[in-house]
Amino acid sequence: MKVKRIVANIETAEPAAVARFYKDVLGLELLMDHGWIATYGGDGTMPVQVSFASEGGSGTPVPGLSVEVDDVAAAHAAVVKGGYPVEYGPADEPWGVRRFFVRDPAGTLVNIVMHTR
Repeated sequence: MKVKRIVANIETAEPAAVARFYKDVLGLELLMDHGWIATYGGDGTMPVQVSFASEGGSGTPVPGLSVEVDDVAAAHAAVVKGGYPVEYGPADEPWGVRRFFVRDPAGTLVNIVMHTR
């Protein structure tokens, strides 16, 4: 048996507000919409990963979702322009990432991260 994909399912009463965040701010594409569930993604291949944490690092809370980007400054600018308050960072972390935390409209704490080494 081989795990092919891991999907994050985030509960929300306002799918349109969440769509604006993931589609318009993060640039993901709508891949599926059944009315009760909408899936956003991209065309890239990603490794299968799941993390378990007792804290979020540097004394932060554990984020519910981590999104790796190629340009954290551009992602930060898009989040700020979209009116979403940043809860942590941007910060350069000792384990080789630059990141910031933001809450999506569903209330999920999202770690926007870029590897620096």
